[in-house]
Amino acid sequence: MNKRKIKASTLLAYAFLLILTVFILYPILYVVLGSFKTNQELVLGGARLFPEVFIIDNYIEAWQLANFARYTLNSIFISTMVMLGILLLSSMAGYCFARKDFPLKNVIYGLLIAFMFVNIGSVSLRPLFELTIHFNLHTSLWSVILICIGMSQATNIFLVRGYMNTLPKELDEAAAIDGCSFFGIYYRIILPLLKPVMATIALLSFREAWNEYILPLVFTINDPNKRPLTVGVISLKNVSDGAAAWNIMFAGSTMSIMPIIILFLLTSRYFMSGMTVGAVKG
Repeated sequence: MNKRKIKASTLLAYAFLLILTVFILYPILYVVLGSFKTNQELVLGGARLFPEVFIIDNYIEAWQLANFARYTLNSIFISTMVMLGILLLSSMAGYCFARKDFPLKNVIYGLLIAFMFVNIGSVSLRPLFELTIHFNLHTSLWSVILICIGMSQATNIFLVRGYMNTLPKELDEAAAIDGCSFFGIYYRIILPLLKPVMATIALLSFREAWNEYILPLVFTINDPNKRPLTVGVISLKNVSDGAAAWNIMFAGSTMSIMPIIILFLLTSRYFMSGMTVGAVKG
């Protein structure tokens, strides 16, 4: 009887996961396979996935119509700078929260954790834009980079601090006895041991910056040459006369998501280990 109950519950779990997988993968497959269709087939074909004929010319047209080389360089620049800034600040902040005692430490950390569950979204766009005008950054990609770095710290600090709690404090004490400073311990001892969680944070931050849409749209609206892929791809929808060219836009969207998929496949091992240890121990 118990075996039957266990088997039934296992089947239900697998069925739920299968349905969830379909809901997650279907939109992605629809875009990727839709990029090989004609626009008429895409508009009139309903929810059918596979095209009647695979058309490669959509990708050539998308690359030629949009300034894809410039958009790609902008996306790489933004995502790389955001990733490096987050890695530096989150690792140092997580190290301080895990190893340093200072006034109101728990209060400040609690507020940071609270921000993990708060998404103010577009409400903050106006004050952020006014702030960048004050510093004369509103026409620069650095405005997008600095805002992305500042708004992505809570989760990353949580992961670093959690991973730090798995490292024995005897390492710090031994280094301090040998004359190593607080920063020296971080740079020479702790930072090399943070590779798994740092790989996780690198992938997450790069992905978030790569997929960011609202901030680049606001800060590059007057300068198309500074647009990243997420903003530039949308312009492909209106390249044809009359009906929107969804097939061309889908081809551009597919090209824009391929770097993230490749990056995840190359770093998935480090990503999973860093997420597991950092989240459980946090």
